[in-house]
Amino acid sequence: MMVAEERRAPAGVATTGDEAGVEVAVRIRGLGKHFGTGEQRVQALRSIDWDVFAGQLTMIVGPSGCGKTTLLSVIAGILDGDEGEVSIFGEPLDRMSDRARTRFRATNIGFVFQQYNLLPALTAAENAAIPLVIAGWRRDQAVRRASEVLASIGMGKKLANLPSQLSGGQMQRVAIARALVHEPRLLVCDEPTAALDHETGQTVMQLLRDAAVRPDRAVIVVTHDNRVFQFGERIAHMDDGRIVRLEQRAASQPSLSDFSPLL
Repeated sequence: MMVAEERRAPAGVATTGDEAGVEVAVRIRGLGKHFGTGEQRVQALRSIDWDVFAGQLTMIVGPSGCGKTTLLSVIAGILDGDEGEVSIFGEPLDRMSDRARTRFRATNIGFVFQQYNLLPALTAAENAAIPLVIAGWRRDQAVRRASEVLASIGMGKKLANLPSQLSGGQMQRVAIARALVHEPRLLVCDEPTAALDHETGQTVMQLLRDAAVRPDRAVIVVTHDNRVFQFGERIAHMDDGRIVRLEQRAASQPSLSDFSPLL
């Protein structure tokens, strides 16, 4: 394992170091964010410069309150930064109108959350189809496409099950399918293993690597769970609103077949 210093490059493609020739998925320059005013003002992010590369699973780690989820929320276009620039695959989020950013997010970004956020009255396939329905797909076509994605991640026998009929690991698989069904270029995951036991968490992380990581997509995972650090090819360590260390790791994880199927 080695620690790698951050490298600057022209927009679009890295030109030096281990990432030479790799597409830059997320480019951040001088990003700052605060909450509150006066004595209640809290500086959540402090002048962050950072590149995230396509084809990798990148983790953001650090103590509670260090700014991890705030950084992820700005990258995902959920929060605005107060200063600096954020680009996703060359598209400047900070220059978009709210409407344009919403459209961009719906097309290009998928979300996986700790609490799954599944609708209890919908089946697994219907939950996974939600992004397509919102995008204007016919319901039957959306459910058919969602069923294909679910089957590809080992949930083919659970398509008609309600969330109450699924285990935690199975619900997280539905959430991952929902995040991937519209083929986003960026997948952001906030504590995806926090509510899972060790074995299930390992399986979910391997699923994210196998199903989500590809040359034209980047995956960013915020986590407190040091049991899953092994799945990150690049780890950004945060403290007090800053990225204080960047760690480069070899991608030498086992395949999903080495883990339990969660069925």
